[in-house]
Amino acid sequence: MNFKKTIVFALFILLTFNSSAQEGYDLWLDYKKINELEYKEKVSSYFSNIELIGNSSTIAAIREELQIAKAGFEFKNHKSGTSNKLIIGTHNNLPVSVKGEIKTDSLGDEGYSIIALEKGETLVITGNSDIALLYGTFGLLREIQQRNNISNLEIEEEPKIQKRVLNHWDNLDRTVERGYAGFSIWDWHHLPGLIKPEYKDYARANASIGINGTVLTNVNANSLVLTPQYIDKVKALAKVFRPYGIQVYLTARFSAPMETGDLETADPLNKEVREWWKNKADEIYAEIPDFGGFLVKANSEGQPGPNNYGRSHVDGANMLAEAVAPHDGIIMWRAFVYSEDDPDDRAKQAFSEFVPFDGKFADNVLIQVKNGPIDFQPREPFHPMFGAMPNTPLMMEFQITQEYLGFSSHLVFLPQLFEETLKEDTYANGENSTVAKIIDGTLPNRELTGMAGVANIGTAKNWTGHPFGQANWYGFGRLAWDPYMKAREIAREWLRLTFSNDEDFVQPMTDLLIDSREAVVNYMTPLGLHHIMATGHHYGPGPWVDNLSRPEWNPVYYHNADKKGIGFDRTTSGSDALSQYAKPIEEKYDSPETTPEKYLLWFHHLPWDYEMKNGKTLWTNLALHYQMGVDQVKEMLSTWKKMEQYVNEQEFEKVRMLLEIQLKEAKWWRNACLSYFQKFSDMELPAGVPEPEHSLEYYKSLEFPYAPGISPSWN
Repeated sequence: MNFKKTIVFALFILLTFNSSAQEGYDLWLDYKKINELEYKEKVSSYFSNIELIGNSSTIAAIREELQIAKAGFEFKNHKSGTSNKLIIGTHNNLPVSVKGEIKTDSLGDEGYSIIALEKGETLVITGNSDIALLYGTFGLLREIQQRNNISNLEIEEEPKIQKRVLNHWDNLDRTVERGYAGFSIWDWHHLPGLIKPEYKDYARANASIGINGTVLTNVNANSLVLTPQYIDKVKALAKVFRPYGIQVYLTARFSAPMETGDLETADPLNKEVREWWKNKADEIYAEIPDFGGFLVKANSEGQPGPNNYGRSHVDGANMLAEAVAPHDGIIMWRAFVYSEDDPDDRAKQAFSEFVPFDGKFADNVLIQVKNGPIDFQPREPFHPMFGAMPNTPLMMEFQITQEYLGFSSHLVFLPQLFEETLKEDTYANGENSTVAKIIDGTLPNRELTGMAGVANIGTAKNWTGHPFGQANWYGFGRLAWDPYMKAREIAREWLRLTFSNDEDFVQPMTDLLIDSREAVVNYMTPLGLHHIMATGHHYGPGPWVDNLSRPEWNPVYYHNADKKGIGFDRTTSGSDALSQYAKPIEEKYDSPETTPEKYLLWFHHLPWDYEMKNGKTLWTNLALHYQMGVDQVKEMLSTWKKMEQYVNEQEFEKVRMLLEIQLKEAKWWRNACLSYFQKFSDMELPAGVPEPEHSLEYYKSLEFPYAPGISPSWN
């Protein structure tokens, strides 16, 4: 290559890199140039003298990540005589001179230690496995990205949850159910031959936040993925992910023995069926020895399951658990079940179906429970199952993709929602029996623990559609690693890694992120309202929908608005769903006066003129909350407009335009919902709440047949 061509090629690489950063592809791993000269000089000296011990594929991944970071930070090469040194190695392999000063006995297989020795001249990353070293390396880079002093570090971290998993609702045709960032990143047609660079970058991003598993396919499963042709494709992805500590999982369609195995039944107690699943597990593990296991959605929303044969969820889950147990595999069995044939409150049905089987599931079964008893709403009380199954490992399921929160059009910082759920007290074992303690195995003591997040990732150049959707992916990973982290801490961290360390940016934007979730609750479902989104696509308001084939698919089922009032009575005078919670909660929430107002209409049907704590009527408060949500989005937009100097032009403009959309749609929500509910309340809008711009019939006439994420198989 001649000199001219070399210059052209270099410019091409530089422009490509800059374009990638501009569009957000690098996520929180955008190792920006360090301009603080004194800090840069000190930190770069460690990178000039690195002792990386080992030769595994994970060690190679660490070496590559350090090189990427070194180039991004623009560290210069110091002379070989520099005194500072960075040592990375498992504890068994550390040099004798430093080995005795560090203990890793309590760190398990994934925990790491970063410690400065010899007055800061030697920095050591260690642990008990190469994967621990990878996590520690990302931990160190996170410190550097935030410009923290690394010469006096003394960090010791281990994950509090064992299985930290992304659930992809991706179909084999590359559509993504409830996906708002384009198509699936898994190019099944070209696998296993074509390995796209995105696969490796996906693994890097997940490893950097401690995610160690990925379910590649939709919970509305396709049995084709269990055939040899597709197992070969999954094997190729597993090979890419393995150096980054990420296991692959697949969804198992319960009827697969009939659809791909020529059996006439999928009865879990049938000998041939059990043998089919054992053989299938053996086949998969022969190709993918570290395969994680299966995620199963059964007897829910039309999906086949053990109930089809008069069998229980225990029968189905334990059959699959038996098949993967010899390979140390697990079964994640979803508790998201409700039936059109069950007239009971939908919020009660999962509890009723699963709690009687507490303690009867196999040891390698995790029951995967959504954070709330309905379906990933902007706000729900925690699922009562978390306080009622002490003898069964329960796995939290959060939704990172914003199915009910404005898709990728709206800025909503979901770690605030996640934290709210995790710190709720279940009273399962007395006071301070938080949801976090249930799922991390503290209450009761157990080893198999898990947290799942429904991914918001697609083929969008920035992975998530909305630039701030990345914060929800990031925040999920951080909370899966440590469910006691605070959302505010995560927000600050992500902002500093992704955009800027300038406090004039970080502080106002942290406040914006923390307030954003409450804003969406206010302009969509305030005071405990829930599931009043438009039908099918769940985009925009639809509180008037009452014509769907199943009652629990209709928003009117949930808000029960009439001339007398609004809300769902879940006390003893109604569905009695409240009795599924521990006594302290049941007693507190039984009265509207002592129920937290954020859950008021979740548990109570109240008159429109019911006087609330501020002395104003329920109707007035409802209307003011809708207006508050609109005002909060206005404030978000105003704040963002002041941040232009801290972000690149492309991302600034994209977020600005999306916030304009969000403001427009917040007003739509306010106007449509208040127009509809006002016909029942027959009360005037309070001062400060404008009259709707259009008639109720106009709002009811709006249709969105091609809204993204639509699927006939709802989740």
